[in-house]
Amino acid sequence: MQQARGVNYKEYSQKLEKRLEVEKQREQDYKESRRMVAEVDRQIHR
Repeated sequence: MQQARGVNYKEYSQKLEKRLEVEKQREQDYKESRRMVAEVDRQIHR
């Protein structure tokens, strides 16, 4: 978590504000990866 998000576990577990920030970024990363997969699938199945 430290490398990927710049937040250590102790800070993540103790500060709600940091936890929400990290989870929001994770959600955005997940959505972006799903968009990329969908785009690759479209290109493959032409």
